Amino acid sequence: MKNRLVAALLALFVGCFGIHKFYLGENLAGIFYLIFSWTFIPSIIAFFEFLGLVLMSDQAFNAKFNYQYITSSQTRFEESSRDKAATLIELKRLYDQGIITAEEFEEKRRKILDSI
Repeated sequence: MKNRLVAALLALFVGCFGIHKFYLGENLAGIFYLIFSWTFIPSIIAFFEFLGLVLMSDQAFNAKFNYQYITSSQTRFEESSRDKAATLIELKRLYDQGIITAEEFEEKRRKILDSI
């Protein structure tokens, strides 16, 4: 998992060589930084990228650079949604058997749906 602070510090101190780009997995951009490092243009761009990384929220950083983090949290959401669907099915079964009243069924169903 990539760290926003590490990326920002790399951009500030060795950004002219594109080390922060390699760290963030943008290898092609890192190669261009290395090739053009003698022009000092990558240094200027890296400074602005440093500012962008410092001002970027953790959520935006994770969405852009930590794909595994998003995938795992999305998987957790899908699993919890499946659990709630199973709960709704069980609730409907209890209502159909007459174990709970229509009011109880509607109240519990609404709570489950609101939590999704």
